[in-house]
Amino acid sequence: MKSKSVTAKQERWGWLFLIPATLLICIMSFYPIIQAFLTSFKTGSSANMKWASPIIYNYSRMFSDKLFIRSVVNTFFYLIVQVPIMLILAILLAQLLNNRDLKFRGIFRTCVFLPCATALVSYSLIFKSLFATQGLINSILQALHITSQNINFLGTAGTAKMVIILALIWRWTGYNMVFYLAGLQGIEYSVYEAAKIDGANGWKTFWNITVPLLRPTIIMTFIMSINGTLQLFDESVNLTSGGPANSTITMSHYIYNNSFGQGVANFGYASAMSFFVFILVAILAIINLKVGDTRD
Repeated sequence: MKSKSVTAKQERWGWLFLIPATLLICIMSFYPIIQAFLTSFKTGSSANMKWASPIIYNYSRMFSDKLFIRSVVNTFFYLIVQVPIMLILAILLAQLLNNRDLKFRGIFRTCVFLPCATALVSYSLIFKSLFATQGLINSILQALHITSQNINFLGTAGTAKMVIILALIWRWTGYNMVFYLAGLQGIEYSVYEAAKIDGANGWKTFWNITVPLLRPTIIMTFIMSINGTLQLFDESVNLTSGGPANSTITMSHYIYNNSFGQGVANFGYASAMSFFVFILVAILAIINLKVGDTRD
């Protein structure tokens, strides 16, 4: 009887501690989400918003908006090219820096992770100066006689996209490497020793032992990377300003322009596009979870 009263008392105190956090989450997260969803069915400026006619006007407008479609294509281009390269580099670096015989492992790990400590705006501006027409990259290319004149990296659609991809890889590879390192350190070293005794080489060990055991971590980092790339904003704004001619603009950048960057705030249309991004993230996350689920 006494144990039941103690359990009930613990449950009451547990709920008491949960109530403040729950209220804050509801007020700061769920309520704005609901309001944004309702706003996505409205039109007009922020001061004179009214229900759209038809009610799904903002959602249907997206599919006829050529600039929004371009932003979707650009964002998926970054996703398809950058995410696999970044995650492959991250897992290879993690495997390398998990080697017990490697000297100065701590220094190397810090150097790879250090870009993550750089502010998003700061590193975007650094890459902008590096790849400027009179920037360091052009100076190096000319000094090595690879090019005879300056290349306008940020003024050409193809090279501007490549610069954004390089910046993303530099910034986020170390971040994902930390997750893989944590996963690798959870694998017993005796497993690798047994594989070595059985005659497995480095590649077979990596592909048949490391990758299967890291599957949950790989799925998690893949979902996180998809989520982050679909919401890509800082690089588009600070590196290229969406240019040239909106060839590098992302969905989040276009949403921002409709909310704050084009004079008249079109919150209804911006909210509709935001929920479109949310649905994309949810669908891709579910697909990844289903593909990665090895249970019968």
